[in-house]
Amino acid sequence: MNAHENFRAQADARQGAPARPWSPGETARQDMLLRYLGAVASAAARHSGRTAEQSDTGERAPSAATPARRPDLPQEPGTPLVRDVMDVPATSVGEDLPYRDIARLLAREQVGALPVVDAEDHVVGVVSESDLLAKVAFEASGHRPGHIGRLRERRMHGKARGETAADLMTSPAITVLPGTTVAESAWLAALSRLKRMPVTDRDGRLVGVVRRDALLEALIRDDAGIRAEVQATLEACCPPADREGVAVTVHDGIVELTGRLTPATMARLVAEVEGIADVVEVKNLLTAD
Repeated sequence: MNAHENFRAQADARQGAPARPWSPGETARQDMLLRYLGAVASAAARHSGRTAEQSDTGERAPSAATPARRPDLPQEPGTPLVRDVMDVPATSVGEDLPYRDIARLLAREQVGALPVVDAEDHVVGVVSESDLLAKVAFEASGHRPGHIGRLRERRMHGKARGETAADLMTSPAITVLPGTTVAESAWLAALSRLKRMPVTDRDGRLVGVVRRDALLEALIRDDAGIRAEVQATLEACCPPADREGVAVTVHDGIVELTGRLTPATMARLVAEVEGIADVVEVKNLLTAD
């Protein structure tokens, strides 16, 4: 191996190794992240499918940036919705609140952004720590864009000169309706790189705020919930006499089946369990009768 090949091998090894030692719970955290990403991907696929169907029928497709504005679609029973996980009441700021007061409020609430509302509580934008930092940075630098300065730079400078929430906020805000599914909201949060999203009624009035970590927790069922569905699947697939000898355990989304079944029933049961949402893996320890 020459010097260049040796260098490349060492670089590849460094890239493949974790930057820090894994904690005892790291594997479980990684599994949960993968389950979350899978749920978000499924939501994105369903959203894309509905958009394609609307295009085929000539209907106007909903905007990816503002899916909260389209009517709620019929949901399957038990589907978690934003109203089930949102925080109420939601802290907000008025359009005329000075930026120093915004900074104090962000610090008091320990959040990175807050919705901005008008006099009738309609969400008109979101103001964040980044907006305040941009203002301070421009003022500290003393930089002024020239007459031929880039349009984006001139806009940022104009915004940074603002003194109130209305001047500094990002608008329009990305919002969701209470009846939006958790999966769709998680997809939108991932797409928009948002940690918190305002929740509004159909008239755009603020009714709550939903956090990305709350969406994650709602998307991924705990082991008890998965086991209950596996047990129901077992009862649907197997006659009473057969299922009495089958034991089900679930740990971190991994389902373990033990006992005795006929080959045909065993194959059907395993296939059904593998199709259950949030099941990471099925360990088939069943023996054939």
